[in-house]
Amino acid sequence: MHKLYLRASLICLILSPSFQSTAQQSKRDINLEDIWTKGTFRGKGVSGLNSMNDGLHYTAFDNTDGKDGLAKFEYKTGKKVGMVFLSNELIAEGKDKAISPDDYKFSPDEQRVLISSETEKIYRHSTKEEYYVLDMASRKLSRLSKNGKQRYASFSPDGSKVAFMRENNIFIADLKSGTEEKITPDGEFNKIINGGTDWVYEEEFAFDCAFFWSPDGKKIAFYRFDESEVKEFSMNEYGALYPTEYRFKYPKAGEKNSDVKILMYDVVSKTTKQMDIGTEKDQYIPRIDWTADPNTLCIIRMNRLQNKMEMLLGDASSGTTRTILTKTSPAYVDIHEDAGNFFHFLKDKKRFTLWIDDDGFNHIYLYDLNGKQLSQVTKGNWDVMKYEGIDESTNTLFYLSSEDSPMEKQLYSIRLDGSEKKKLSTRKGTNSPAFSEGMKYFVNTHSDANTPSFVTLNSSGGKEIRVLEENKDLRSRMEEFYLSKKEFFKFKTSEGIELNGWMIKPAHFDATKKYPVFMTVYGGPGINTVNDAFTGSDYFWHQMLAEKGYIVVSVDNRGTGGRGRDFLKCTYKQLGNLETKDQIEAAKYLGGLNYVDKARIGIQGWSYGGYMSSLCITKGSDFFKAAIAVAPVTNWRFYDSIYTERYMGLPQENGSGYDDNSPINHTRELKGKFLLVHGTADDNVHFQNSVEMISSLVKANKQFDLMVYPDKNHSISGGSTKLHLYTKMTNFLTENL
Repeated sequence: MHKLYLRASLICLILSPSFQSTAQQSKRDINLEDIWTKGTFRGKGVSGLNSMNDGLHYTAFDNTDGKDGLAKFEYKTGKKVGMVFLSNELIAEGKDKAISPDDYKFSPDEQRVLISSETEKIYRHSTKEEYYVLDMASRKLSRLSKNGKQRYASFSPDGSKVAFMRENNIFIADLKSGTEEKITPDGEFNKIINGGTDWVYEEEFAFDCAFFWSPDGKKIAFYRFDESEVKEFSMNEYGALYPTEYRFKYPKAGEKNSDVKILMYDVVSKTTKQMDIGTEKDQYIPRIDWTADPNTLCIIRMNRLQNKMEMLLGDASSGTTRTILTKTSPAYVDIHEDAGNFFHFLKDKKRFTLWIDDDGFNHIYLYDLNGKQLSQVTKGNWDVMKYEGIDESTNTLFYLSSEDSPMEKQLYSIRLDGSEKKKLSTRKGTNSPAFSEGMKYFVNTHSDANTPSFVTLNSSGGKEIRVLEENKDLRSRMEEFYLSKKEFFKFKTSEGIELNGWMIKPAHFDATKKYPVFMTVYGGPGINTVNDAFTGSDYFWHQMLAEKGYIVVSVDNRGTGGRGRDFLKCTYKQLGNLETKDQIEAAKYLGGLNYVDKARIGIQGWSYGGYMSSLCITKGSDFFKAAIAVAPVTNWRFYDSIYTERYMGLPQENGSGYDDNSPINHTRELKGKFLLVHGTADDNVHFQNSVEMISSLVKANKQFDLMVYPDKNHSISGGSTKLHLYTKMTNFLTENL
């Protein structure tokens, strides 16, 4: 009786308006230190997890049970079944203390572990590190090489050798004899690269290791870049009495690219031959990959304009090649460089899959090795967003798609003949699966616009087996703050184009009031900001701005992804034109809402988003009161060849396309407040972009705010930099919007 009364009393208390008001008052505001220094909103994931060969176990770094190191777990139960190594045991010859492991990989037979340590970042993907080899039987830890840090260390298929790159040459270390062999003779910084990529391939084709063991371990196929004639870009590095200069090869739009060759090294005969990729030097080789046949190499070749893609099969013994498939496009052929393999050769040595937009949407097709299409595996007015893999024992293919919405990524399976399609993910939002060897299990990371990562282990049929991480602490902590739901909306432009957006309103929103609007934008080809996914630090900054009385909004303009070929590629040769029109249309739509102050709309973006915000405050000056541009492109002539020419063609042939939508040519139209931010060591979008923007603003006699971060790259991070940057941006908005 007493318990029942107490429960009833609590229900009445919870429902009481005065109690709700008190609960609201107990909440607190977000501050920038919460986001950037205190770690208040730091979530958890499942990292360092790698499947073992049997597909039944995985390994991950673990420090439970008082044991810190690499542990082995059972997929099905999550039970720890042993330790691969303890961190305090990783003491190599000549060392008096244990190394600190950064990453690891097993040999194919799992008898050795390659452990990296002392990692140094180079560009976006590339690093160099000290590698160590742990012999599982003897427990002996050996340095891979004593002659300097290595890059891209990779076991041979039988695990007896490791190939790596150092100082632009490829080496092979024989683990049995302890010898080290240099297999390329001419590597030299800013001239010749063997086994790695140049800057522009790494950035735009999204790979940096450029050598590949054949399936039988008898050959190594590798790239050779001759960048001797590529022009250098230089950056000053500050912090010393006399600044130093860093120079690297960076081909800008329309300028000379590296000459690329594909070479084949025979491990047995120790000879090297060149693969036939044609006589044209001004072309790209965005991918090479071995087929299941250890003597057949696939080479993807593209013309400079990237509107023609050819698939070549090469004989590794003779170097001869034959073209089996050609794809062309009025705009560009998309090889999906950041979203998994766009082709995959099956183990039967007879077929391969290809992911392409032949029917107007990105779908997966099945071909034979003569380039004959056997079937279209996926179909519909939606895009395959990522290829995840194939279980060849059941002919089942796994992929992420935008079928439910371009704002979501849902996981599906389908047979190679197009039958038995099944949706495997169960929660609305965004999924990111990581499959085990053999595709029997997958670890799925799910989030939605308002919910942090929820990580589960699932069977290949989609059944949830157990929860690995649900971020209970973060979810509970979020309840302590004034947070508003991120809500999705759609509207039609004056051209009848339906655009997707999201909105965060102030926590105590009053529809009878007029609020300023802060828009955040990226807007570049294929990249969405309107996703039903949790965005971490940006989410909390946007919530903080909402607390301060702003309505925060993002809209995906034309040219973004998940809505088919026509929506994606309509911006071809005129980057910035339709995108800016759509952002202006968004500002008009928002300004027409009863609760929006149309005279107080601002916009902010980073990189391509900085380019967009710069255009909006100039070409769209009648609709935007303030803008922040972080690391913006201000003229496409300043940016790299591969990215820019893919979407714009050559500047020599499309000069007006380059100039008509370059912010430096529209500074006279600036009316509102403008904050320009850049790092001086940005190797991607060079500080030159902002320097030229400054010159144009000064010439037009336009006042603006400027923040420069010495020796910071494109991410503008490190130490307290992010806190400083977001404080600067927040203060700018408070003062000007």
